Amino acid sequence: MGTMKLIAATHNPNKAREIKRILKYRYEILTLEEAGITESIPEPWDTLEENAYQKSSVIYSITNANCFGEDTGLEVTALDGRPGVKTARYAGENATAEMNLAKLLDALKDKDDRDARFRTIISLIVNGEEYRFEGVCEGKISKEKSGENGFGYDPVFIPNGSEKTFAEMGDSEKDKFSHRRKALEKMGSFLEKFEFH
Repeated sequence: MGTMKLIAATHNPNKAREIKRILKYRYEILTLEEAGITESIPEPWDTLEENAYQKSSVIYSITNANCFGEDTGLEVTALDGRPGVKTARYAGENATAEMNLAKLLDALKDKDDRDARFRTIISLIVNGEEYRFEGVCEGKISKEKSGENGFGYDPVFIPNGSEKTFAEMGDSEKDKFSHRRKALEKMGSFLEKFEFH
């Protein structure tokens, strides 16, 4: 039996690199571009779960192939869980990472409570059935940006158990804490017990 192929419902090259790095030994991961899919998938829902399912179900309807979608939110305690489902669009629909970071640091400038967590939800569709997996990384938001690696909010997120932001870590160090790794590994463990056809 050959390596199982999975389409990852993302156009984000940074996410795709991270997914491939974590799952590379077990599965052949195709990005949307590699699967020949150019349309962007809207994320109109109010929960990570619904948005993840939107991505996987749209790709499955187009390809009829095993696939997964994921949505990740940064949930900040002092901001009542925001930006949450709007993490990538916190400063507006076309916001850059820099704009999102600036808005977050500004919103927290008078707050003593810096607690936050990253939460990833994966919606996997295999043989037409959907399964969900969650990965959480607890941490806090730093007072200022630090580090050059990673993407998104990595320069301001310090996971519990470390003094460094994600952006100050190398890949393998970040993977030890990563919410996305936790969710992907749960999915990987599940797939190992599965019969494919």
